Amino acid sequence: MKHFSVYAALAATLLFPGAVSAHRTEIHETVTVAAEQAIANVPGKRLVSLIVDYPPDARSVPHRHAGSAFIYAHVLSGEIRSQVNDGPMRVYRPGEGWFENPGSHHRVSENASKTEPARLLAVFIVDEGDDQLTTPDGH
Repeated sequence: MKHFSVYAALAATLLFPGAVSAHRTEIHETVTVAAEQAIANVPGKRLVSLIVDYPPDARSVPHRHAGSAFIYAHVLSGEIRSQVNDGPMRVYRPGEGWFENPGSHHRVSENASKTEPARLLAVFIVDEGDDQLTTPDGH
């Protein structure tokens, strides 16, 4: 898989290994860019696919996606607990997935297991100029 420097800002917004709770260090996900390509028949749009690896008990900080980003998330392994906007919180298993509309608020995204890793494929359809795909709450 390729790592693109243009996504360093994305990884920085998603990874907070120094975050500390009252009793333990928070564990966060690792994001790897799997592919990026302009969409030839849709001028101004590109497809970006990311592999998101969650160690056991890891979570993403609550975040919003780019205003132009339409997303399909697909669980590759393990179990992912997710809540988007005011929708229900749900645990997704391998082969299951969900869509996120542009500007969605991803309130919960975490590994549902304290002992097993989980992996997710996130496919973004996004405007060419939207380089910051994810912004943590409060930023």
